[in-house]
Amino acid sequence: MEWDHLHKDRILILDFGSQYTQLIARRIRESHVYCEIHPCTMDLASVRAFSPKGIVLSGGPSSVHDPDAPLLDKEVLDLGIPVLGICYGMQLMTHLLGGRVEKAEQREYGPALVQVDEPTALFQDIEREDVRVWMSHGDRILGLPPGFRVLARSDNSPVAAMADAGRSLYAVQFHPEVAHTPCGRTLLDNFLFHICGCKPTWTMKSFVESSIEALRDRVGRDRVLCGLSGGVDSSVVAVLLHKAIGDQLQCIFVNNGLLRKGEAETVERVFRDHFEINLVVVDATDQFLGRLQGVTDPEQKRKIIGNLFIEVFEKEAAKLEGTRYLAQGTLYPDVIESVSFKGPSATIKTHHNVGGLPERMKLELIEPLRELFKDEVRMVGRELGLPERIIMRHPFPGPGLAIRIIGEVTPERLRILGEADAIVLEELEAANWYDRVWQAFAVLLPVRSVGVMGDERTYEQVVALRAVESVDAMTADWARMPYQLMGRISNRIINEVAGVNRVVYDISSKPPSTIEWE
Repeated sequence: MEWDHLHKDRILILDFGSQYTQLIARRIRESHVYCEIHPCTMDLASVRAFSPKGIVLSGGPSSVHDPDAPLLDKEVLDLGIPVLGICYGMQLMTHLLGGRVEKAEQREYGPALVQVDEPTALFQDIEREDVRVWMSHGDRILGLPPGFRVLARSDNSPVAAMADAGRSLYAVQFHPEVAHTPCGRTLLDNFLFHICGCKPTWTMKSFVESSIEALRDRVGRDRVLCGLSGGVDSSVVAVLLHKAIGDQLQCIFVNNGLLRKGEAETVERVFRDHFEINLVVVDATDQFLGRLQGVTDPEQKRKIIGNLFIEVFEKEAAKLEGTRYLAQGTLYPDVIESVSFKGPSATIKTHHNVGGLPERMKLELIEPLRELFKDEVRMVGRELGLPERIIMRHPFPGPGLAIRIIGEVTPERLRILGEADAIVLEELEAANWYDRVWQAFAVLLPVRSVGVMGDERTYEQVVALRAVESVDAMTADWARMPYQLMGRISNRIINEVAGVNRVVYDISSKPPSTIEWE
């Protein structure tokens, strides 16, 4: 991460493996303060170089008494920078500074009531009695470090919050970042604004302005290549770069023939006609369908589609001279994943099927969105004037409809699924349900069923509907759509899509099922 162009007011979150660490970052950014997550192993020199206005120590699954417990360079607590320890972060602060942490007789998990004894800056504008919070810990603090005072307590935690205000060291045993702690936003804001002295300057308008300037400085007079998929990430990358460097940007859109009905035409209309972006459209439908002929295994489909995409993209890119950079839509959760405390992955996962291309084509990578969460990307899209339907577009897999056709992909099966899928989206939008679900789509099953249409026996295809509610796709629950809406979708598909005589609804949750069928 290049820190020099970021806002002066920034918070460093040191990750000790908590499942809520990203949520801490999201809450801080929602208060318009920039923050980054780094592993707790970050060395002292790097912490100083980051120059944070405040430091948050996340929770984590370990006990400070575990032989392999994640630790912190104690000197971080002596930098004079305000620190907020959360759950394990509080216990570690206690442990390092000479307090006493012991295993609790009763593990405290779930809702709890906290009594605030000392309403310091951290608890400003928060009730003092029966404050609802969310606990998740097995250890508790029985002896304060020298210089600390108890700020709050619960029935099971004699120290639910503590502080050494003189050294700007604060800690809470509960999780202020989760929705189950209603006062959590106020507490975090108190830390950010009253204790750290931050200003709420992290906005998507300021991000767009600083990014355009940074992109112009980096690119100079060189050319940038961008693989456009029509999804929100690549669309925002393309429009942001176009604002920065204009005609020095060249976008390539590969139509693999596996897109939703009308999607290829929409991409051309929006990006070439409306934004006037240099766009090369490659219709490789026949190539993709040819390679997929006879293939039924979903993983084999994915590999064929991914490899052929690279072939087609590389061949088209080779026609463009003087290109130095390749733009990619990497987002911040993927950056975090690559450096997380709990087993860092070897590489950031690839996006938009361009993995490996920078090295093969000897291009430098540009990732303008690598500082952003998905909701922030959508806000940037609005700042840039992208159509709302692209900004709020449901996730769509790289292999497209190929993995929503169970079994072999043929032109006829693509026609059936494309028409059925279009009806699903049309009816969701008409009923104002499109934005109420995380994802909704049709799946073509490899079975036929008996039906009666026009007094004649039929033996035709079955379409499954899938609609889920989710926050981050890690877990998902099936959407309880109104029966009337499901009925309209079913009737239209059966009446309007030749070859279908039965529609079913998938009521599986993730886990144990996945959102996609393949």
